[in-house]
Amino acid sequence: MVLSSIREQLETDESRRLAPGAQLSKFSRGRLHPDRDCPVRTAFQQDRDRILHSVSFRNLKFKTNVFLSTKGEKFRTRLTHALEVSQLGRTIARALSLNEDLVEAISLGHDLGHTSYGHVGEDVLKKLTGGKFSHSQQSLRVVDVLEKDGKGLNLTAEVRDGILKHTKGPRSMKLFDGTGEFGKPLTLEGQIVQFADWLAYINHDVDDAVTMKIVKASDFPRSAMNVLGRRQSQRLDTMVRDLITASRDLSAIHMSPEILEATEEVRHYLYGHVYTHPKIADELLKAKHVITMLFEYYMKHFDKVMEEWPWADRKDTMQTVTDFVAWQSDYSCLERYETIRASEPYTVIL
Repeated sequence: MVLSSIREQLETDESRRLAPGAQLSKFSRGRLHPDRDCPVRTAFQQDRDRILHSVSFRNLKFKTNVFLSTKGEKFRTRLTHALEVSQLGRTIARALSLNEDLVEAISLGHDLGHTSYGHVGEDVLKKLTGGKFSHSQQSLRVVDVLEKDGKGLNLTAEVRDGILKHTKGPRSMKLFDGTGEFGKPLTLEGQIVQFADWLAYINHDVDDAVTMKIVKASDFPRSAMNVLGRRQSQRLDTMVRDLITASRDLSAIHMSPEILEATEEVRHYLYGHVYTHPKIADELLKAKHVITMLFEYYMKHFDKVMEEWPWADRKDTMQTVTDFVAWQSDYSCLERYETIRASEPYTVIL
């Protein structure tokens, strides 16, 4: 068998088995730069593998999700979050006969631009850059510009679009209409990732919060838990089944009002009682100091960045320093902080 016919057979199989609303890989809008087709993988499978083997993906292992990655192996990190989003997304896509490979690629790449220390790190960089930083935009910048020493991964338009538009902004789940912070995804597969991201973090943050003894399982709203289920497996099963059933006509990806209301109730409790808890807030306050110090240090010592990233943009100092600091893991930030603090006096002291 000629190798190129394997990819062609996979593309033919997509055309045969996927729903009319699915994004077929052979009809991709293309890549930023000309690239050769893989003889044995579709375009979206190739994108998935490029992300999976990237440095930024491995770096997610040591980036905080909510509970500091330096606090132990039992809590989720950005890496495990991405894997859980991918698993939920694939399940939903398969049930709806949509393109599972596209969902997987977007899911694995959606948080590549997240800073260390979770959303606190993002908030700090946003403030330091005058509001110009967003982890969603940074994730796209990682795959377009920063990976492979400035060459980028050259992903398809559909994967890039899903990565950029996965973020929903601060709006309530009940008010969400599929139009996220950067617009509506081009594909239904991109919409799946929007919801899979929500369902993944709501459920694993409940689990982690109980494990960390910040709250008890019984503290969560009883009315919502009665609808969704007391165990994580029950809640995920309820949410995923509901989303699949509600989205059967493929006009849009959504949930039923009842399950959406219960899910939003749990999410609201997390924001009100978990994410602001002193056990988390006190640690993340220190993280703010670390990221602030690193950013200000490298702005003053830009040559240090260029020593490590000689391929980076020398003209836009702030953008390059932002890229460099956002790239670092929790561990790397701490190591750099301690090294700098030991070598010269600095005003930010933990």
